[in-house]
Amino acid sequence: MGWLSALLLLAALAPCPSLRVPPHHPHVRCYSVGELGDGEAPAQLLGRSLRWDHYVPVQLLRSGLRSEPNERSISPWRYRIDEDENRYPRKLAFAECLCSGCVDVKTGRETTSLNSVAIHQTMMVLRRKPCPRPTGPGLVTFEVDYIRVPVGCTCVLPRTAR
Repeated sequence: MGWLSALLLLAALAPCPSLRVPPHHPHVRCYSVGELGDGEAPAQLLGRSLRWDHYVPVQLLRSGLRSEPNERSISPWRYRIDEDENRYPRKLAFAECLCSGCVDVKTGRETTSLNSVAIHQTMMVLRRKPCPRPTGPGLVTFEVDYIRVPVGCTCVLPRTAR
């Protein structure tokens, strides 16, 4: 019966915020400029499990604009290279819709009976941050961040007021 009493006591104390163990913060690893390549993240942060190449914006940037679906679409778009020196990957291709409406397949002209809208993908990136004190000057660390990246455009029905 003693274990049942202990279990009930633990269950009763669980909601008490003052008794909770604070969350564990992993050790922050700082890097000098010499340890970092040309704007790259450290090698140990770029293990096989991250697979940066699987993200559409990275693929688009690496392949260039050789593909044509963005030009053949009835909601055409172009790519703009977004560069952020404190982000890895530093360069990403961001889609920008070329029309507010969509291209009518019969006439080849823009129609406003439909709307072009960007399609976004949430992408994990690494952000370069100064190391917390007390460390030497010029040391940086990397934090995981999630950003919305426009990857293309599509045609949708316009929103209607209700």
